[in-house]
Amino acid sequence: MRKYDENDRLLTEMYQDGYFPDFLVDKIRDLVRDVIAFLEAGERDLDKIQQKFDEMTLAINDLQEEFEENDSEIETVARDSIGRTVEDILRWFDIDLDAESALGEREW
Repeated sequence: MRKYDENDRLLTEMYQDGYFPDFLVDKIRDLVRDVIAFLEAGERDLDKIQQKFDEMTLAINDLQEEFEENDSEIETVARDSIGRTVEDILRWFDIDLDAESALGEREW
Protein backbone atom coordinates (compact mmCIF):
# COMPACT_ATOMS: atom_id res chain seq x y z
CA MET A 1 0.00 0.00 0.00
CA ARG A 2 1.40 3.35 -1.03
CA LYS A 3 0.56 6.37 1.12
CA TYR A 4 -0.10 9.73 -0.50
CA ASP A 5 2.33 12.53 0.30
CA GLU A 6 0.99 14.07 3.51
CA ASN A 7 2.88 17.29 2.74
CA ASP A 8 0.91 17.85 -0.47
CA ARG A 9 -1.63 20.52 0.27
CA LEU A 10 -4.59 19.61 -1.88
CA LEU A 11 -6.45 22.30 -3.85
CA THR A 12 -3.73 24.86 -3.20
CA GLU A 13 -5.01 27.46 -5.66
CA MET A 14 -8.49 27.39 -4.18
CA TYR A 15 -7.16 27.88 -0.65
CA GLN A 16 -4.97 30.77 -1.83
CA ASP A 17 -7.88 32.58 -3.48
CA GLY A 18 -10.20 34.38 -1.05
CA TYR A 19 -13.06 34.01 -3.55
CA PHE A 20 -13.52 30.44 -2.37
CA PRO A 21 -14.74 30.03 1.23
CA ASP A 22 -12.32 27.73 3.05
CA PHE A 23 -15.13 25.71 4.63
CA LEU A 24 -16.39 24.82 1.14
CA VAL A 25 -12.92 24.02 -0.15
CA ASP A 26 -12.58 21.81 2.93
CA LYS A 27 -15.64 19.86 1.74
CA ILE A 28 -14.03 19.26 -1.64
CA ARG A 29 -10.73 18.36 0.06
CA ASP A 30 -12.54 15.76 2.19
CA LEU A 31 -14.07 14.22 -0.95
CA VAL A 32 -10.61 14.09 -2.54
CA ARG A 33 -9.16 12.53 0.61
CA ASP A 34 -11.80 9.81 0.42
CA VAL A 35 -10.54 8.91 -3.07
CA ILE A 36 -6.96 8.96 -1.79
CA ALA A 37 -7.85 6.58 1.04
CA PHE A 38 -9.52 4.28 -1.50
CA LEU A 39 -6.35 4.25 -3.60
CA GLU A 40 -4.08 3.86 -0.57
CA ALA A 41 -5.98 0.66 0.23
CA GLY A 42 -4.46 -0.75 -2.95
CA GLU A 43 -7.34 -0.62 -5.42
CA ARG A 44 -6.06 -1.08 -8.99
CA ASP A 45 -9.24 -1.92 -10.91
CA LEU A 46 -9.70 1.00 -13.34
CA ASP A 47 -13.49 0.60 -13.42
CA LYS A 48 -13.70 0.82 -9.63
CA ILE A 49 -11.30 3.75 -9.57
CA GLN A 50 -13.36 5.57 -12.20
CA GLN A 51 -16.50 4.88 -10.18
CA LYS A 52 -14.86 6.39 -7.08
CA PHE A 53 -13.84 9.50 -9.02
CA ASP A 54 -17.39 9.71 -10.43
CA GLU A 55 -18.80 9.63 -6.88
CA MET A 56 -16.41 12.39 -5.86
CA THR A 57 -17.24 14.51 -8.90
CA LEU A 58 -21.00 14.13 -8.46
CA ALA A 59 -20.62 15.18 -4.82
CA ILE A 60 -18.65 18.25 -5.93
CA ASN A 61 -21.42 19.00 -8.43
CA ASP A 62 -23.84 18.98 -5.50
CA LEU A 63 -21.80 21.72 -3.79
CA GLN A 64 -22.33 24.26 -6.59
CA GLU A 65 -25.45 25.75 -5.03
CA GLU A 66 -23.71 26.12 -1.67
CA PHE A 67 -20.85 27.95 -3.38
CA GLU A 68 -23.35 30.30 -5.02
CA GLU A 69 -25.08 30.93 -1.68
CA ASN A 70 -21.69 32.08 -0.39
CA ASP A 71 -21.01 34.48 -3.31
CA SER A 72 -18.66 32.08 -5.04
CA GLU A 73 -18.80 29.43 -7.74
CA ILE A 74 -16.85 26.50 -9.05
CA GLU A 75 -15.28 28.31 -12.00
CA THR A 76 -12.00 28.38 -13.90
CA VAL A 77 -9.59 28.61 -10.95
CA ALA A 78 -11.52 25.91 -9.10
CA ARG A 79 -11.70 23.64 -12.16
CA ASP A 80 -7.96 24.00 -12.71
CA SER A 81 -7.16 23.43 -9.04
CA ILE A 82 -9.33 20.32 -8.81
CA GLY A 83 -7.95 19.05 -12.12
CA ARG A 84 -4.33 19.55 -11.03
CA THR A 85 -5.04 17.82 -7.74
CA VAL A 86 -6.59 14.84 -9.54
CA GLU A 87 -3.63 14.73 -11.97
CA ASP A 88 -1.21 14.66 -9.03
CA ILE A 89 -3.14 11.83 -7.37
CA LEU A 90 -3.28 9.77 -10.57
CA ARG A 91 0.45 10.29 -11.14
CA TRP A 92 1.35 9.47 -7.52
CA PHE A 93 -0.52 6.16 -7.63
CA ASP A 94 0.57 5.46 -11.22
CA ILE A 95 -3.03 5.09 -12.42
CA ASP A 96 -3.48 4.87 -16.18
CA LEU A 97 -6.34 7.35 -16.34
CA ASP A 98 -6.31 10.98 -17.40
CA ALA A 99 -7.84 13.73 -15.25
CA GLU A 100 -10.44 14.61 -17.91
CA SER A 101 -11.79 11.07 -17.80
CA ALA A 102 -11.56 10.89 -14.03
CA LEU A 103 -13.67 14.08 -13.80
CA GLY A 104 -16.00 13.11 -16.63
CA GLU A 105 -19.14 13.63 -14.52
CA ARG A 106 -18.36 17.26 -13.74
CA GLU A 107 -20.92 19.99 -14.37
CA TRP A 108 -18.50 22.85 -13.69
